[in-house]
Amino acid sequence: MTHRVVAVTERPSRLSLRARQLVIEREGLPPASVPIEDMALLIVDQPAVSYSHPLLVALAEGKVATLLCGADHLPAALILPLAGHGLLVERQRAQLAAPLPLQKRLWQRMVRAKLLQQAAVLRQATGGDQGLPALAARVRSGDPDNLEAQGAQRYWPALFGRDFRRDRAAEDQNLWLNYGYAVLRAAVARAVVAAGLLPSVGVFHHNRADAFALASDLMEPYRPLVDRAVWECRAAAVARGLDRAATTRLLAVLNETVALDGQTLPVTLGIERSAASLARAFAERRPALLLLPGTAAGEEADAPPRPPAAA
Repeated sequence: MTHRVVAVTERPSRLSLRARQLVIEREGLPPASVPIEDMALLIVDQPAVSYSHPLLVALAEGKVATLLCGADHLPAALILPLAGHGLLVERQRAQLAAPLPLQKRLWQRMVRAKLLQQAAVLRQATGGDQGLPALAARVRSGDPDNLEAQGAQRYWPALFGRDFRRDRAAEDQNLWLNYGYAVLRAAVARAVVAAGLLPSVGVFHHNRADAFALASDLMEPYRPLVDRAVWECRAAAVARGLDRAATTRLLAVLNETVALDGQTLPVTLGIERSAASLARAFAERRPALLLLPGTAAGEEADAPPRPPAAA
C-alpha cells in the first residue's frame, strides 16, 4: 500500500467524498481525486476550503490524519481517528504497565538513533560528524548524562552557524523547523494511534499539556530528516518565510526513504514500522524490539550502535 501525503495549499477548494476517494474541486481546474486507502496524511493550508461531513468521517475511518494550518501557515489542529489497532485495549494496557526501566531503555534507544542520524546530516552538510557517534555510544539507560542536549550543543552551530539558537519564536530557519516538525509529529501521532497506543503517554516526555507525548518521543530519531531539508532550503537561498518552495520541500520529507532494519522504506512506512515495533516492545518488555532509523531488530541497547549509512 502506498502512503501518500496530500496537501491543499494553492487555491480555494471544496473537498468531498465520492466512491471512497477524496475529491478536490478547484475553480478553473478539473476535479482531482485520491483513494483514501492510499493516504496517510491530509494537510490543508488554505483558508478558503470547505469540507463535507462524509469526507471527514471517511478519512477517520481510513486512519488518515488531517492537519489544519492557520493564517501563519503553521499547523493549528490535528484530527486523528478514534479507532486504532484491533488489539488496542491489550496494547494500551501493556503501555500503561510498562516499568520504568523499560521506559528508560526505550528512551536510550531513541536518543542513540537520533544522535546517529544527526551525525549523518552533519557529514552531508559539513563533511564531519562533530563526534556525535561517540556520544551515541555513551548514552546510558534513560540518558542520565543528558547526552542528547550535549549533542544539540554541537549539532546546531555546526549545521546552521555558531550564532544559531533553536528558538520556536524566531523568524529565521526556526520557522521552517517548526513547520517541518509539526508535520512530522502529525505523521508519528497517526502511526502511534494506528498501532493501538495512547499518544498522550510518553516514555520520556511527560508534559501534562501534551496530548501527543509518545509522538514527541518516537519522532526524535526522525527529526534530522527535517533538519536536512531545512539546511537544503537555506543552502539554496530559499526566501525566508513559509513560502511555497519551503513548504513543498518540507512536505517532501515524508516522501523520502529511510533505512530501517536493513530495509529502505518510505518515511511514512518507516514511522508506522517504528510505532508497531514500539507496541511489541511494550507487550514483550524488550526494548531491543524497537525499530528506529539506523538500528536493527534484536540489537540490545548496550551494544555499540552501528554507524548510519552515508547520506
